[in-house]
Amino acid sequence: MKRLIAKGLMFGNLIEITSPALIDRYKRAMKHLCGRETALTDFHIDISGYSPEIGAELGDDLYLNPNGANRQFILLTTAQKHAPLLNAKFSTSRGIIRQFIDTNEAQLFALTARDAVAGELQNSVFEISTPAKLLEIRRIMVEADTIGGHVADAGKLAKLIDRFRAEPDGWRDDLLIADMITLARKTGDVTRVPIQLPQMSFEQPNFWTSHFGGVYVFRDVPVPAVISALPRESLGAVPLAPVFDLSLRNQIADWLERNQLAEPIVQARGMDAAAVIRQKMDFILVEAADAMNLDIGDARRTELRKIAHTLGSSLPLEFQGLAALLRWIEAGGTWPRITSEHPAYFYTLRARAHKDRDLVNMLLSDLAPMDVRQMFIVHKELFYASYARWSDRKRQYVADFLEREYVVDKQGARAALFGAEPGMDDRQRPELKPARNLGPIAGPWGKSGGRR
Repeated sequence: MKRLIAKGLMFGNLIEITSPALIDRYKRAMKHLCGRETALTDFHIDISGYSPEIGAELGDDLYLNPNGANRQFILLTTAQKHAPLLNAKFSTSRGIIRQFIDTNEAQLFALTARDAVAGELQNSVFEISTPAKLLEIRRIMVEADTIGGHVADAGKLAKLIDRFRAEPDGWRDDLLIADMITLARKTGDVTRVPIQLPQMSFEQPNFWTSHFGGVYVFRDVPVPAVISALPRESLGAVPLAPVFDLSLRNQIADWLERNQLAEPIVQARGMDAAAVIRQKMDFILVEAADAMNLDIGDARRTELRKIAHTLGSSLPLEFQGLAALLRWIEAGGTWPRITSEHPAYFYTLRARAHKDRDLVNMLLSDLAPMDVRQMFIVHKELFYASYARWSDRKRQYVADFLEREYVVDKQGARAALFGAEPGMDDRQRPELKPARNLGPIAGPWGKSGGRR
């Protein structure tokens, strides 16, 4: 992983903490949340305040996420909103913390100037011992305060001020006045500078979790479903049907089509489909060459073309399917028939513009794992797990490619692959498509017809 760190592909954009004052605040926040402290004198933190160095020091990557169910957070600066979330157990967690910071940025800026802010993403589930408990998670509440309790004290002071103003003889109540002065020394003048961090609530209908080997839950779609990376039987009984696993390609393809969640990249508006397909083919060739221990040289396209000639009829079916699609795009070749049974099928899709676009692209990455660029962008947990299993030769190729083609223009790369961020009109729930049999889903290029 040192190669990824050096190239800014892992632990990038973390916030460096070296100030003794901030370190002291962090220690007190740790003690407050988990009863533990760090002995480190400098470290980095993510958006939630989690530090990989402290995780390694404690031998516990979940020191701020007990049972992986209720993520706690420590805010030392509002600049954390630009940092990634490491060791994510739920796909929605980073977005919730980011929205909490954005909504309360002015208050948090003032509060973190005095003390660390600590909080928790609370739900009604405190442990996830069975897959069925995942379906009990529907709403996330965010509560936070400084370690010194400034927000709570400000609330108490505001009530005392109201009482002082309401009671005719309030100015004679020495005990009331003394209490007000004591709290005001800590909070300041809350009549001029109110201190508030209102409790925020977030619905969580659709999400991915790393629990139980990786599970997708889609409830807020016309046809709800649960999709498991492991065999579906391993989930046992869950209160939502149908339940798929990644081996059920026909059923997942049908489900995506009925919910109108994905679109063919050859029909995607404003997308250079030929360039994207060609790059996917390169990734597949690198995987095939690495599996057969073939020398890929510097992995330039000319070198990879030689690999393709060497493999000949042994080329992966994923490569052959994408090559047929590329011939149709560029040279008017034969209309390719790529059904959901074909290994190339999910490489030809991307999520439509809707509120769960990133989640669907994440699912497609699980179904098309040789597209390492998409995997790195939308599913880093899967990417890092896969990277650990690759040969050093493939690791070097992928790291060099991502540094050269993605890191230099992250926003541009995302827009080129997945389109612009969905607008409000795109976020509306799609209409339900009628049920169909679960034979192979042909897709728009599995039907006879002209260009689209």
